[in-house]
Amino acid sequence: MHTPQKRLALQHDLVRLRRDLHADPEVGLALPRTRRRVLDALAGLPLEITLGRDIGSVTAVLRGGRPGPSVLLRGDMDALPLAERTGLDYASGNGAMHACGHDLHTAMLVGAARLLCERRHLLAGDVVFMFQPGEEGEDGAAKMIAEGVLEAAGTLPVAAYATHVMSARFPHGIFTTRRGPLMAGADLLSLTVHGTGGHGSAPHLARDPIPAVAAVVGALPGLLSRTVDPADTAVLTIGAIHAGAAGNVIPDRAELLGTLRWHDARTRDALREGFAEVCRSIARAHGVTADPGVVEYLDVTANDPDEADFVAAVAAEVHGARRYRDLPQPLCAGEDFCRILERVPGAMILLGACPPDLDPAQAFDNHSPYAIFDDAVLTDGALLHAEIAARRLAAATIADRPTADAHTG
Repeated sequence: MHTPQKRLALQHDLVRLRRDLHADPEVGLALPRTRRRVLDALAGLPLEITLGRDIGSVTAVLRGGRPGPSVLLRGDMDALPLAERTGLDYASGNGAMHACGHDLHTAMLVGAARLLCERRHLLAGDVVFMFQPGEEGEDGAAKMIAEGVLEAAGTLPVAAYATHVMSARFPHGIFTTRRGPLMAGADLLSLTVHGTGGHGSAPHLARDPIPAVAAVVGALPGLLSRTVDPADTAVLTIGAIHAGAAGNVIPDRAELLGTLRWHDARTRDALREGFAEVCRSIARAHGVTADPGVVEYLDVTANDPDEADFVAAVAAEVHGARRYRDLPQPLCAGEDFCRILERVPGAMILLGACPPDLDPAQAFDNHSPYAIFDDAVLTDGALLHAEIAARRLAAATIADRPTADAHTG
């Protein structure tokens, strides 16, 4: 294992990289400055690097010193279109923010690459480092799959892993995961209500779409409470409403946007149907028409049971049993790592990055403009990534080595 001096040096480098990324975040699939920083951080390492053709991804393959299968480690790189309000001395000022900790994920994956390159001769197989853009709503994982990330080492990985930091809910330095569903499936909801515009002084001569949209929003909590089994979990959130441009004009249309999150497909189907029916019924009652829409976005992020047990055991052994706990219930957030787990067995593990001087129950959560992540966890995350990859390769058998061709379709 590394000496304290080497660990301190690695932590220093990762903090510097993370804060550089945090101060200059980029949103979406094209991340030229972020990619440049990742490539600079990987420079000189014995890696086979491939850049995305149509997206700003980086795929790096480390060839082990002995033959064997491959494993994949993922870190997402993109930020959110959110103005930061943390007041940190390295806060972003460009209107975007790493409010979900992807800057930490990127730095941890760079750290894992450095650690594994140092023990390259001991690895019984290859490691694929997946630096992914566009996790926040752009389905970057699916686009990297389309560009060949799962075949980067020549064979389909026998397992895939990711770590996600949390700015709240979990104490500092705590790792947690669970078998099966870890995060929710997500649908994108929309509604356009069509009415007849008119003068604000004569609403009886118009067909106002705004009260209909407001009534839909008010009815949706009742849809959840009367549709979802109390033993199940689902979330329906309206995040945007758009209508009109002046206080004395009744518009001819109003729109809303939202998300539906679920863990059970039967619940998903019932809520999709219920959402459409609520929208249409309320519109009829208001004398307007409704055009509801549901776009399937992400499936449930479900850990392979054996791989979840494996990462839990490694976390407890590497960082101590007191720093690992099972997650009793899945989160309602969505993750496009589900695209990888649909094709490769694997697991995601969560890491508490709430600053130790804050109460995680009161701290600002991921996606808040006030969210703060403690970069003291960077080396812990990098070390866990490296140990998971090395130990999984060591444990792999010949039967674990399917070819990419055998898994197409």
